[in-house]
Amino acid sequence: MENKDTILLLKECDAGTKMGVTSIDDVLEYVENKDLKALLEKSKEHHEALGNELHSLLLTYGSDEKEPAPMAKGMSWLKTNMKLTMNNSDSTVADLLIDGCNMGVKSLYKYLNQYPAADLKVKNLCQKLIDIEEELCRDLRVYL
Repeated sequence: MENKDTILLLKECDAGTKMGVTSIDDVLEYVENKDLKALLEKSKEHHEALGNELHSLLLTYGSDEKEPAPMAKGMSWLKTNMKLTMNNSDSTVADLLIDGCNMGVKSLYKYLNQYPAADLKVKNLCQKLIDIEEELCRDLRVYL
């Protein structure tokens, strides 16, 4: 059943998957450890696959996608480039992405609470994105 909360939660999750993909893309070229690179590429694939599913649902509801907030993207890019310019290491990459995952999880829980009338299927997709972010965060800890 289409409702406003469902569409709004879908849009936030869609923006979240895009932010995740962009963040991973921003650091991949700096990664030296092949296992870390493989981990990030796998997570990027998970974000993209979920993003495609969310995008498809948005189209079903006749709604547009949502891009990440320009300010959030800009601040993320700036922080990433500044930190990696000062210390270009796998540890720095892990640190940056853990921060991003934590911010993403916090935002997604906020949106789950903000849109309580969202369809259960969409809430479950949001939880799936949270799980992807939390798993990446845990897996990155060994690279700190």
